[in-house]
Amino acid sequence: MDKLLSLPELRANPFGERMCLIFSSTKDGDCTFEDFLDMMSVFSEAAPKSVKAEYAFRIFDFDGDDYLGRGDLEETITKLVSPQRFSSEDMEALVNRVLEEADLDDDGMLAFAEFEHVISKSPDFANSFRIRL
Repeated sequence: MDKLLSLPELRANPFGERMCLIFSSTKDGDCTFEDFLDMMSVFSEAAPKSVKAEYAFRIFDFDGDDYLGRGDLEETITKLVSPQRFSSEDMEALVNRVLEEADLDDDGMLAFAEFEHVISKSPDFANSFRIRL
């Protein structure tokens, strides 16, 4: 994992370590060459948007329960704005807003289908979810 995280593209990415964990064929985040190729395939310009959405969902699902709950959304937002921090009130308001917009069944979390629906409305998603080496 350390060698992958030393690449400038992953070193600057707040989700670099999480990406290694998701693509690793072991639980420790160490990636084989095949794992690395899988990662680069998903983050290539040619990868289908549906594949990118699936891996983005897995990267943001920090607790691994197949839903993006409040904790997952807070962790994602925290990583995106680091080193700045939101106050707990602002974080709660932001998470509430995300759920208000994306939680179609009002269960307080996002299933993959809800996440994919949101991604489908974002024309920049496929272009921003890539790595150029």
